[in-house]
Amino acid sequence: MSGRQGGKLKPLKKPKKAPQGDEDEEDLAFKKKKMEEAKKLKEMQTKAAGKGPLLSGGIKKSGKK
Repeated sequence: MSGRQGGKLKPLKKPKKAPQGDEDEEDLAFKKKKMEEAKKLKEMQTKAAGKGPLLSGGIKKSGKK
């Protein structure tokens, strides 16, 4: 008898999700803080996207061959 098993393997069971109403104040404060940070990050990204490239010219090659 070999160590291989034929056939289709059964998928692993996913853990059940906790009910939505089971959050305490720490969780709510953490989620609120994360949302504020994400909003600030998005604002900074849009602000930075308006500007041009940081370096003009890129990689410079010498004219010598």
